[in-house]
Amino acid sequence: MATKQKQRPGGAGAPAQGGGGKSKKTGDTKRQYREHPNAGQDAPAPRLRLHYEKTVRERLKAELGLDNVHEIPGLEKIVVNVGLGEALKQPKLLDSVVQELEVITGQRPVRTRAKKSISNFGLREGQEIGASVTLRGPRMWEFLDRLFNVAMPRIRDFRGVNTRAFDGRGNFSLGLKEQVIFPEINYDQVEQVHGLDITFVTSTSRDDHAFALLRELGMPFRGEQKPVIVQ
Repeated sequence: MATKQKQRPGGAGAPAQGGGGKSKKTGDTKRQYREHPNAGQDAPAPRLRLHYEKTVRERLKAELGLDNVHEIPGLEKIVVNVGLGEALKQPKLLDSVVQELEVITGQRPVRTRAKKSISNFGLREGQEIGASVTLRGPRMWEFLDRLFNVAMPRIRDFRGVNTRAFDGRGNFSLGLKEQVIFPEINYDQVEQVHGLDITFVTSTSRDDHAFALLRELGMPFRGEQKPVIVQ
């Protein structure tokens, strides 16, 4: 006597289903994304760099009496440094400083280490004591624009930058007491208020030429007019 076979759901030729009763789809499915209208296009040039190339260079050439265009001073790099002595006792505090510095500059910082041991301060050689960022190119110009036109105007009782902070080789150093003047920093999430040391490295070795360059770019030197805001 022939035994009667139980038919599977969907007919005799239907494939077996999994334990959950749901069939699995075969084949790869690709999602269709709409392409952004600006995809493939280059990012716009920083407006302060355009201001330098179109306006500042010609002004400096005429003001400084330079015949060779290669003698016109320019900005090579900006170094932002944070030294944190509290990191000796609170190493995790340096993590927040590194994160804040990355938000401010848009670039991952490098942790600075002690070059030698100092027993009086409990400092050991190689111990992390701060963070530093070196900006060049578009990031340098974008940071400079936000520093002059957004951050510095937020300093309380600000009367200008001291003009005596040149090093005699065309470089200028600036100290800020609080990192919260940058709008990218959320004050409610700040663990500790700390300062910033900013060094502007120019292509000239003369302080008067570097002064003229930074002034034309919008550095609010003490006794000078308000910063030039590029439209």
